[in-house]
Amino acid sequence: MKLFRNQSGQGMTEYIIIVAVVALAGIAAFSYFGKTLRGSAADMSETLAGTPPTAGKTKANAAATDADTAADEDADMATYVERNAN
Repeated sequence: MKLFRNQSGQGMTEYIIIVAVVALAGIAAFSYFGKTLRGSAADMSETLAGTPPTAGKTKANAAATDADTAADEDADMATYVERNAN
């Protein structure tokens, strides 16, 4: 069958799919770790600009402290209902 021998566009299509999956993974990571990553990105940009990083580091530390506090809380069905009653 001569119809299936022309596969010249296959490589580009696969490349586009891989790039899209990597982009979605990056977006998901930034969404999930939003506050901490934004703080780290702000620190990096401030460092590259030549200013001492302070605000971003403070936000990242606050987000890490909040996550640590939430992880230390007991979680059972009663607390789940209380937290999600709204």
